[in-house]
Amino acid sequence: MNDHVYKIIELTGSSKTSIEEAVSNAVEKASKTVRNMRWFQITETRGHIDNNKVAHWQVTLKIGFTLED
Repeated sequence: MNDHVYKIIELTGSSKTSIEEAVSNAVEKASKTVRNMRWFQITETRGHIDNNKVAHWQVTLKIGFTLED
């Protein structure tokens, strides 16, 4: 097993549909510029209420990725 060094970034994804989609949106957007992503950790979940209904989800997550040699 190789020893790894990880860097962590923090992002907030959003979705009108679900928490899972908010996470997926954040990971998909990060994948366009960040290589070697390995894991994520949800640190906060919140939402927006409009007319007494959930209108939007926001999920803050940390994404860990390995540094290149």
